[in-house]
Amino acid sequence: MKLSIIVPVYNMAADGKLEYCMKSLVRQELEDYEIIAVDDCSTDDSLAILQDYERRFPDKVHAVHSEVNRRQGGAKNIGLKLAKGEWIGFIDSDDWITPDMYRRLIERAEETGADLVGCDYCLTDEHSMRVGQIVRNNRREQSGILDARKRRSLILDGGSLVVKIFRRSMILENELWFPEGIFYEDNAIGNSYLVLARHFEYIEEPMYYYYQHGTSTVHTISQKRCEDRMAAGRIMLEEARRHGYYDEFLPELEYSFTLLFYVNTLFTYMACADRTGAGFVRALGEEMRRTFPAFEKNPYYRERTNAEERKLIRIQQRSTVLFIVYYKLLWAYRNWRKAHRR
Repeated sequence: MKLSIIVPVYNMAADGKLEYCMKSLVRQELEDYEIIAVDDCSTDDSLAILQDYERRFPDKVHAVHSEVNRRQGGAKNIGLKLAKGEWIGFIDSDDWITPDMYRRLIERAEETGADLVGCDYCLTDEHSMRVGQIVRNNRREQSGILDARKRRSLILDGGSLVVKIFRRSMILENELWFPEGIFYEDNAIGNSYLVLARHFEYIEEPMYYYYQHGTSTVHTISQKRCEDRMAAGRIMLEEARRHGYYDEFLPELEYSFTLLFYVNTLFTYMACADRTGAGFVRALGEEMRRTFPAFEKNPYYRERTNAEERKLIRIQQRSTVLFIVYYKLLWAYRNWRKAHRR
């Protein structure tokens, strides 16, 4: 079999989201492929929708039900263990793709000998094939046989896994199983999916539609989500050690960890959490300092983190209480100015 498309599904029946995703998958311009849709213990009609697609397209769709909610990582692992395809693709169950996406990715792989191929995506808030805001997921200079320079670049700017295909043998040989029970599973293991490849190719065209709606993981922030992001950061470093690329790419991994574990967590928590807990913020800063004591001297951190964020982080590293007070006063002042401009 040429391709296995793995779709983790949890409560996506409403508003036609799952239907639109599955419709795009059964219309792919390929002859020999399978869709493994894993229902992750949904409480809505998601499983019934998948089973209907399995009845209508028995040669393509396999509907699998997990009795336990394992999050997306667990659902992906179930799909990987069942997959028979030479190539693996992942897609979120509220997104969709162009009819030729997987055909073109596989053709590029076969033309070049690549074991990893990706494309761009676009952001959209409507169920249509109209191209929205295009997001360039990679860069041309990352393509080709992967040397150290290109692998550094992929760690820093690897882009999303869902717009790529991966040779299944690479996944199985390196035991690239996703962490289960947490969000941000792609962040945790994504570096290994990219760094352990031999040859990467990139099609600079948006063929994946990333649906923007209020229940997306990226739009729902809680302390649990923040803790999951921290867990993903720890796993990211463990993965690098397990596969032997930690020392070679330490500056890139240090910055990636700083961004994932600390910077993004700190500011999303402060902006979105219902209640601000000084203990959580203090523990976050302390673990960051224990893991990488000199992270503020990292060249990527200095280059890529804006001056205001660096200032706020310096304050937090010195005093959590002062940071929280300063942050809240800063945002109160900005909201006041915004209100008085109207």
